[in-house]
Amino acid sequence: MSATRITFVVFVGLSLVAALVLSVAPLPDFMQTARPLWLALMLSYWVFELPYNFKISLAWVFGLAQDVLYGTYFGFHALFLAFVVYAVLSFQQRLKMFPQWQQAIFLMLIYSIGQIFLLWLNALAGNHTLVSQYILPALVSGLLWPWVYMIMRLLRKLVQL
Repeated sequence: MSATRITFVVFVGLSLVAALVLSVAPLPDFMQTARPLWLALMLSYWVFELPYNFKISLAWVFGLAQDVLYGTYFGFHALFLAFVVYAVLSFQQRLKMFPQWQQAIFLMLIYSIGQIFLLWLNALAGNHTLVSQYILPALVSGLLWPWVYMIMRLLRKLVQL
């Protein structure tokens, strides 16, 4: 394995671990319901930029890790992230042509559908929560997409990947 390939794997791994850490980092109480879906954003970025090097199984593994960190039922976030990665992979070539604000709207829609699915699964499990606790993070994450995309592209250029 070449040094560039090793650097790439380490960079992707560190970015996904950083997203996991941001997912559980403490926030003020008023921001808890609007916590961005950091892991979904990061996985979307990597799928968007490098679709041929990315696998749904990696999203599944990180989703299971997120389930462990959140203390939720095993597999809920894994299903959500697998859905997000599959949707972005399916539309990746078309999305590349659109400006970032349209990409953000698409991601808001995908994240919202996935979050509604999580809400439905939690309701089936007997946990009743407000719909806003699931939709608001999807909207915030969509609004953050242009910033995440620009920062990650800048970091990739600095690391020269």
